[in-house]
Amino acid sequence: MSPETQITNLLYRYAELMDAGELENVAALFDHAEVTLGGGRVVHGAAPLLEQWRAFVRIHPCGTPRTKHVITNAIVEVDDIAGTASCRSTYTVFQQTGALPLQAICAGRYHDTFVRADGAWRFATRDYSLLDMVGNLSQHLLLPVPAQAN
Repeated sequence: MSPETQITNLLYRYAELMDAGELENVAALFDHAEVTLGGGRVVHGAAPLLEQWRAFVRIHPCGTPRTKHVITNAIVEVDDIAGTASCRSTYTVFQQTGALPLQAICAGRYHDTFVRADGAWRFATRDYSLLDMVGNLSQHLLLPVPAQAN
């Protein structure tokens, strides 16, 4: 499997786990990563990221956030010799709950870097601050988000 496929599979695995409400497993993908959150706050590793998600992501009685993260337009650049890669992608999050009809609730961009360790690619950094469009997040997040992102 090519490095590009392995890296895009990591993006898709993130979406799959997040939509399943498996926050511990999502956080494990970032165990060795530095993650920039909104407001420029940076966390390192799985534990603080899991703490953030538990505090901010609404998990519904079904055990999931009732979302579908769609990640597209992945532009992957690999440096095989250095064992590093970068990826810019876009995302749209859809949601449907008993109180919310199916709709896009937000869209933005991920800027990620990766490292190859022990023959496998893993996240090195992610920038979550690139939120471009904000819809009705009331059924997804437990904290307010400004109606217009920067």
